[in-house]
Amino acid sequence: MSTPAPTPPTGAGTGYPPGLAAILARYTAVRLAVLAVIAALLALAGVPVLLALLIGLVLALPLSMVLFRGLRGRLDAALATTSQRRSRERAVLRAGLRGDEADAPGVPQSSAGDVQREPDGGRD
Repeated sequence: MSTPAPTPPTGAGTGYPPGLAAILARYTAVRLAVLAVIAALLALAGVPVLLALLIGLVLALPLSMVLFRGLRGRLDAALATTSQRRSRERAVLRAGLRGDEADAPGVPQSSAGDVQREPDGGRD
């Protein structure tokens, strides 16, 4: 009887942790909402729409940094996790390319019998 194949983790194949896309989308939506509210209030006060959008863009950055500190912290943590994972994967790949399989964590060890030699054109 064979064992069932392991199921891939959530978000497999995307290259990002499962929550990164959701956190990034939420943070972007909240930032755009702050911009829209500020621009709408300024436009209702009689400021031209383009100027209201520019002022809203300038004011939305510091406001979102203060108002949404928790969401920004979660986004930073998710991005740091992704960065660390990618650094480990790069280190493993570089070690494999150098031929340092013994030093690379997560790289299967090859035995001496697994070495394939290039054909030398029939010469011995």
